[in-house]
Amino acid sequence: MTEAYIYDAIRTPRGKGKNTGSLHQITPIKLASKTLKKLKERNNLDTKLIDDVVLGCVHPVNEQGSDIARVAVLDADYDQSVPGTQIDRFCASGLEACNIAAAQVMSGQSDLTIGGGVESMSRVPMGSAGGAWMTDPSVAFKTYFVPQGISADLLASKYNYSRDDVDLYAVNSQKKANEAWEKKYFKNSIISIYDQNGDLMLNHDELIRKETTMQSLASLEPSFSKIGKHSGLDEIALMKYPENNNINHVHHAGNSSGIVDGAAAVLIGNKEIGKKLNLKPRAKIKAFSSIGTEPTIMLTGPEHASEKVFKRAKMNQKDIDLFEVNEAFAAVVLRYLEALDISEDKVNVNGGSIAMGHPLGATGSMLLGTLLDELERRDLNTGLITLCVGAGMGTATIIERV
Repeated sequence: MTEAYIYDAIRTPRGKGKNTGSLHQITPIKLASKTLKKLKERNNLDTKLIDDVVLGCVHPVNEQGSDIARVAVLDADYDQSVPGTQIDRFCASGLEACNIAAAQVMSGQSDLTIGGGVESMSRVPMGSAGGAWMTDPSVAFKTYFVPQGISADLLASKYNYSRDDVDLYAVNSQKKANEAWEKKYFKNSIISIYDQNGDLMLNHDELIRKETTMQSLASLEPSFSKIGKHSGLDEIALMKYPENNNINHVHHAGNSSGIVDGAAAVLIGNKEIGKKLNLKPRAKIKAFSSIGTEPTIMLTGPEHASEKVFKRAKMNQKDIDLFEVNEAFAAVVLRYLEALDISEDKVNVNGGSIAMGHPLGATGSMLLGTLLDELERRDLNTGLITLCVGAGMGTATIIERV
């Protein structure tokens, strides 16, 4: 099998996913094409040599529809021979796109690819693509469908994570993210976004709230309590998990991932193309996996995807120096720490989506770049990226510095 090397990884800053956010005026195509342009410039790429661009996008409709990857390739002034494809594995789309791009190289069918993702949540709101799962009553009934927020509270209830537990995790995420920005840990990967007049629009993750405390979070009402209790959704979840007497609603906007805009791109290739283009490999993609899990609780995928990828790589959690676990909800990471018996000081060391936001289709590729930067900064060797996924799935990737 051919080795797939990571040659570069960049991302936009995350802008607040509302019409007052700094990236709202940038279309999704432009967000994606700006990362592709920067990747070309930073690496002096002859784009004729790029075999494919794979971008994750969770809501490929309206401005994000019609194969946004190919359109972004054209807008980025790549050679017209470069194809592009959009993929969707919900929240893991950006990482899955990198895995697919790497798989093309590992199989020997491509020499140089780009994986990444884009999501403009201020312009194409969450839920815009609809969904057969929740809209077809026969399927929803058969699979005990509940919205993801109910799943998060079910997860917390099942494993006895209190409101203080999830709020404390969120406070620490904010502290770590703020410290990482103050110490410029992200400087090698972040590209500044300018408008068409050359004026700076955003050069930092604007969702971080460094003033967050346990007291400020305590004032927030649970986000999913009313819908769970008044719409019968709690009862549906408890039908699937009758061992739980009730659902303790502990998640809210302050301990859940933030809604943001953003894009990312990762340059992946074999050793020969790196030598040809005078590129220095930073890491290799050692193994990856995706898995299906129970869909009502929905959010336990990271532990199972990690166990699967460990078997594939003939490794275990003790072989991993650092982990990036997407902070969709605080309980997701708490469960991961407990299930795999991992110390918190190895996980999300620079904060995560609770502090910086979760641009759905882009997050996985962002986390890959964040992890690689931190491995290099600490002079460590091996890292794992994983995300929970809607409808009960998980995706995980192991990278190793070279």
